[in-house]
Amino acid sequence: MISGAKYVHTNLIARDWRALAHFYVEVFGCEPVPPERDQQGPWLDAATGVNGARLHGMHLRLPGGGPDGPTLEIYSYDDTEARPLSMPNDTGYGHVAFSVKDVSNAVRELVDHGGTVLGQIASTTVMGVGDLELIYVRDPEGNIIELQAWRTGLP
Repeated sequence: MISGAKYVHTNLIARDWRALAHFYVEVFGCEPVPPERDQQGPWLDAATGVNGARLHGMHLRLPGGGPDGPTLEIYSYDDTEARPLSMPNDTGYGHVAFSVKDVSNAVRELVDHGGTVLGQIASTTVMGVGDLELIYVRDPEGNIIELQAWRTGLP
């Protein structure tokens, strides 16, 4: 085991980092963590393996984690490669998940802010945990988000 490991952030690469950050602030109540970043140089090329890398963006504190909780890091590179939209069963990072009080209301709010619906609201019982209502949706840039509400117990 790696000594001292602590979860810090998840990164999203955006076509328009400002617009995507605004979406997460408005819809989920994420809080900006200054400063905005404008990074480049040999250190970034070395760390990322991308020659001539330059990125801009910021961190957003995720709701529920407190003042030292993990962040969602939203960056745009000056040179970004497009790719097809991912699907929930693709390998690699699949989605971020937010616990909400009311899944239907959360879907409406998300769509009102430019998100889209991927699946349908579904319910199940997770033995030993509780009743779960959930849906997969997309942010305005197509990244998958799970909205979930636990009716009894917590995951």
